[in-house]
Amino acid sequence: MPDNSLAARMRGRSTAKWVLMLGALSALPAFTVDMYLPSLPDVARDLGSTDALAQLTISAMLVGGGIGQLVIGPLSDRYGRRLPLLVGLAFQVVTSILCAVATDMNLLIVLRLLQGFFNASCGVAAVAIVRDRFVGAEAARILSRLMLVIGVAPMLAPTLGSAITAQASWRWVFAVLALFGAVMAVVVMTLMPETLPPVARRSGGPKAALAGYRTLLRDRHFMALAVVPGLGQAVLMSYVVGSPFVFQEHFGLSKGQFALLFALNGIGLVVSAQVNAALVRKVAPVRLLRAGLVAQGVLAVVLLVVATTQVGGLLALLAVLWCVLAFQGLVPANASALAMSRHGEIAGTAAAVIGAVQSGVSGLISPVVGLLGGDAFAMTVVMLGAVSLALLVLAVATPAFRRGGWHMPV
Repeated sequence: MPDNSLAARMRGRSTAKWVLMLGALSALPAFTVDMYLPSLPDVARDLGSTDALAQLTISAMLVGGGIGQLVIGPLSDRYGRRLPLLVGLAFQVVTSILCAVATDMNLLIVLRLLQGFFNASCGVAAVAIVRDRFVGAEAARILSRLMLVIGVAPMLAPTLGSAITAQASWRWVFAVLALFGAVMAVVVMTLMPETLPPVARRSGGPKAALAGYRTLLRDRHFMALAVVPGLGQAVLMSYVVGSPFVFQEHFGLSKGQFALLFALNGIGLVVSAQVNAALVRKVAPVRLLRAGLVAQGVLAVVLLVVATTQVGGLLALLAVLWCVLAFQGLVPANASALAMSRHGEIAGTAAAVIGAVQSGVSGLISPVVGLLGGDAFAMTVVMLGAVSLALLVLAVATPAFRRGGWHMPV
């Protein structure tokens, strides 16, 4: 018994180490977005541009991330997880430095696109490594634990960004992001072993990569499950790109108040992710996914009504918004784990497709907030649209809502 207890403690410490490292990697793209958010109005003024183009610097990074994951995913299946990750982190540092000295909005948009492309390696590596080491419900639990670390980004990043801009300017935000990338590169080199042994790597060049993508594209259930996290991310990113203008310009919140608001919503994401991690031990991931989307859809309708009628004012809007975002913790982790369980032999490519769809869909949908006017109605109607599409995809393209449920590998 003592030996078993010791082994359990060692496994627990090892799991915690991986969660922290992979969570930090997954949080790097989130920090790259969230630290920059309070500065969006300043960037637009400083570069003599518009609010819509400033929002596009966020969307460009998401689209770049989607493209980057499609390229980096097969490379991680062929060369292992570490090499593509280290190359991506190196270029994350370079693009961050270039963003810090950009003097033109169009140039900044291009640089953000490249930044998203290169730090896509972080998300691909994190999800693929989880699949290398965990499967089924355990993978869903670990992905939920990662949300605890990722959730720190919404809580800390805007506050840190506001503190930086209060003392210097928005350009120093990118200097800090360059430092973050450099630190993570050191962590990977010194603490993170390779999880994909040479014998398990896929040989071949572009043809092998295309074969992997063909396999995934032909799996209708996998593609449906890959789209659901993307639409879930679109809900979150519609809030992310719209909230600085809705709450700072329309409702008059200060940068500090906005950072506090972001932190409170981040707490909701963290809490729901940890609830999901606890429930997934006893409840099938597909049931949690289904319940989370339905609840989020109902709350999104309420949110749109509150934003349109202004019933309850700012307080009611914030309360319902918190609830909508809180259910986000039940969606991406379970959908991603279900999808990854279908193709463990090409985990890097599968993670790339999920990540690319997630970044691409959210990157294409979130700018609609600015196109519709960037106010509370625009933000909430786009959020409701994304949730509704996610429910439609899950109901039509998978057996999730059919009688008898859906039995997936655990």
